[in-house]
Amino acid sequence: MTDLAKLTWPEAAEFFSARAIAIVPVGSTEPHGPHLPLDTDVTIAAEQSARAAANLARAGAKAFVLPPVAYGLTNWTEGFPGRVTLRPGTLWALLEDLVLALEREGIRQVVFANAHLEPEHVQVLRGVAMDHPARTSEGAQVLFVDVTRRKNAEKLGEEFRSGDCHAGRYESSLVLAADPAAVREAERRVLAPVRIDLLEKMKAGVASFRKAGADRGYCGDPASASAAEGESLYERLADMIVDACRETWPDLFR
Repeated sequence: MTDLAKLTWPEAAEFFSARAIAIVPVGSTEPHGPHLPLDTDVTIAAEQSARAAANLARAGAKAFVLPPVAYGLTNWTEGFPGRVTLRPGTLWALLEDLVLALEREGIRQVVFANAHLEPEHVQVLRGVAMDHPARTSEGAQVLFVDVTRRKNAEKLGEEFRSGDCHAGRYESSLVLAADPAAVREAERRVLAPVRIDLLEKMKAGVASFRKAGADRGYCGDPASASAAEGESLYERLADMIVDACRETWPDLFR
């Protein structure tokens, strides 16, 4: 078992060591169209983390998953009910405190597994990781496995690369694979594709889905999603974490 929240303290003692990898799933609480729940990003980050931890264990490394961070910067969903956003400094302080708390317990490797793609949110995670660039006898190194980086984005499909993937085929497939009961299938199956050229809108200074033309809180093609595609995506997402850990900390693997 690698889910820290489900362990007793004697069981957790096995994982709190200098050779363990602590994975922190990071998501958000925000609208994802009329068909996906507000915790979509949390579900995706938690599932990616759980699968990565299992794969790390099979590769000979010791890893565990912390309870997910369920809040982030969600300015892009302004105007839709259900949005709960933090200030940038609050998110930074929360993540920094988690790293420092793990350091005090002897952890020297921390991974951020983030599923919320809002640029300002991603920038905070990058910043915290940059503040912890190397592990020491007293401090932890933070590895941010950023799916928006080109080398990772290229593995996640055309819709993801286009940017028009908020609650679209990409995210809908992932939720169908991890938490199918949470998907409003009657709504999903009749949703028309929505193209808003999100990356171009960002360059033009647009900063909300409503202003970008996604007036129902989604873009992409959710009706074409499938659990099978979600399973394939999770394999790639989990491999990103494993590969990054192996490259950064080769001494932790058998």
